[in-house]
Amino acid sequence: MIDFLTTYHLQGLLLGLCSFLIIGIFHPIVIKGEYRYGQRFKWFFLLVGIALCVGSLSVKSMWLSALLGVGAFSNFWGIKEMGEQQERVRKGWFPRNPRRTYYWDDKDQDSNVNPTED
Repeated sequence: MIDFLTTYHLQGLLLGLCSFLIIGIFHPIVIKGEYRYGQRFKWFFLLVGIALCVGSLSVKSMWLSALLGVGAFSNFWGIKEMGEQQERVRKGWFPRNPRRTYYWDDKDQDSNVNPTED
């Protein structure tokens, strides 16, 4: 298989396709993770990202190392994306989890309280 890819110079295209698929898989993971676990899910992304970085440095295969590296940095990107996903939920672009309280609910209630009039 590697000989075929090398002969026809398809290695870069295959690596690009695999990167595209890995990144595409992370969109629903971020959405579902924020919905079910909230911002605590960032720790999952951090731990998996670190593990994949170590794995990428440990393997000898260039292909596997590159794919593990793409997976690692996709996890690190997921940490940033979790904050943005929470903002999208706040704006109403994505559904809220009814079993969870959101930090902006407390702020909204405080700002809606009318001061007592004399």
